[in-house]
Amino acid sequence: MQQIISFLDKNKLFILFLLLEVFAVIFTIQSHSFHKSKFVNSANFLSGGIYNKINSFKELLYLKKENERLNEENVYLKNLLSLEDKEVVQHDLTVVDTLKYKQIYSYTAAKVINNNYRKNNNYLTINKGSNQGLGSDQGVINSKGIVGITKSVSGNYATVLSILNVNSRINAKLLNSDHYGSLSWDNLDYNTVQLLDLPIQADIYRGDTVVTGGKSTIFPEGIPIGTIKDFKTLNNNYEYINILLFNDMSSIGNIQVIKNFDKTEIQTLEEKSTNE
Repeated sequence: MQQIISFLDKNKLFILFLLLEVFAVIFTIQSHSFHKSKFVNSANFLSGGIYNKINSFKELLYLKKENERLNEENVYLKNLLSLEDKEVVQHDLTVVDTLKYKQIYSYTAAKVINNNYRKNNNYLTINKGSNQGLGSDQGVINSKGIVGITKSVSGNYATVLSILNVNSRINAKLLNSDHYGSLSWDNLDYNTVQLLDLPIQADIYRGDTVVTGGKSTIFPEGIPIGTIKDFKTLNNNYEYINILLFNDMSSIGNIQVIKNFDKTEIQTLEEKSTNE
């Protein structure tokens, strides 16, 4: 306490000067509209900048939750779009069938909790499992395109066979063509996969878009994969076709798992035809 009193006593003239300056500024601002407007504008500018910084910090804190919310919303919209409209046309009138909507695919939101992309046999681990309706051999995608196929499933987790796995084979096609091939990976670049078995009759160009072919029970047709990076022909065949992925497979977060409700029926029918 004695030190505070001593400090005030030593600096009383300077403190008095500061107080007088403050009062002078206040009186000037109050009595002159021009100075008052300038002061208000400056104060608003400073407070606005502070509020922007605080808001940016809050947005950063809530970004994770917002991304999860958007992923859930995307799943909801995809489930709506997967309803197949079954309207019957009779005598130029559209009759809505009582069994109008048949859902072929459902989508479940999940998050990647582990991701390998530099090995020969890369896998991802996601935080959903059989308790949430997931099973093996289900397609995994995100907002940019395909990610892989579920492999092993436990109660609350599942592993995903990445498209960056030398054992991965996914039916794929050119966006603007009915020519199909098989998507594979040569273990050289995690940004690039290969399209195999595409017939030479298919005219391809750099930049052409490649999507899922829909010739399996795993992925619907038309899910983005990537664009043709380069290719080479040899002996009237494509020696290789490199596909630059839309996805950055080193950074996969929120994903959706696709369930095909007709999968078992289709597989049973095909197995029966094969055994006959």
